[in-house]
Amino acid sequence: MFFDNLKYASQLPTTQAAACFVGKRGAPGLPNSVIRLRVKDPYRAFVLVARALYEAALYPGSWFASEGISPGAMVHPLARLEAGVIVDPGAVIGPHAEIGSGTIIGPNATIGPHVRVGRDCVIGAGVSLQHSLIGNRVVIHPGCRIGQDGFGYVPGAAGDMKVPQVGRVIIQDMVEIGANTTVDRGAVRDTMIGEGTKIDNLVQIGHNAMIGRHCIIVSQCAIAGSAVLEDGVVLGARAGVNNHATVGAGAQIAGTSVVNGDVPAGARYGGTPAKPVKQWFREVLAVEKLAAREGDGAGAKENAAAHETKDEG
Repeated sequence: MFFDNLKYASQLPTTQAAACFVGKRGAPGLPNSVIRLRVKDPYRAFVLVARALYEAALYPGSWFASEGISPGAMVHPLARLEAGVIVDPGAVIGPHAEIGSGTIIGPNATIGPHVRVGRDCVIGAGVSLQHSLIGNRVVIHPGCRIGQDGFGYVPGAAGDMKVPQVGRVIIQDMVEIGANTTVDRGAVRDTMIGEGTKIDNLVQIGHNAMIGRHCIIVSQCAIAGSAVLEDGVVLGARAGVNNHATVGAGAQIAGTSVVNGDVPAGARYGGTPAKPVKQWFREVLAVEKLAAREGDGAGAKENAAAHETKDEG
């Protein structure tokens, strides 16, 4: 186990752990029977050990994998698979698709024509890949939809006219995409996801979006078409980025916020519409104070009315 938060100090005396990673402050109340392992960052040390002990857990779906190509899979004769590819039952691989060695294609996944998947990737159960180029060591969790048409229509008197979607999705190395996330192919340019970016479950990324390297995008975010997230951006849960908006490198957007315009590099924004966090907090506090004053005023009027009624009685 590890201890790095005093909030949980009350739980230490009852722990059954054999050893505990602790920081400079130690762990007050930890039983003497527990071995103390002093490190600079207890949680990071714990994760490093867990990665070594449970390596298979880093590659979801690999526990299911058979060896080689399952008899229940359908691989087109014109597809090209390097040695060491695993294809689970029910998977379908289309013509001219290319898959690198060490990659696992999960059950019932669909790899469309001309899709390229790099080496040592995990493509989860039920994933569909179309019009996509996937780098090395990419993990795509079950149920993702990658490379389908983006949402583009021109309204008119005769109805909405569909805009042809002719771009691709390009996902660079070491990206991880959570379950049931969707990434639309580009309309006039490719949709891009940069190296090392981590995307949570149930995220929508629109056509032509450009996601930089090492971004963090938490569950239920929506990134509209042609939006740009530069390197190292963090989006809290359920944040939205409007079309053509640019979020600068290293910026952080609070959960449930909506970005309508450009955000400077390194900034911290929150609210709807999103604005600098300090300004947002001031505005929220001002509204709370105003509501409290109005509430007090209404209460005073009610009391005065009650006294008048009593006097008349």
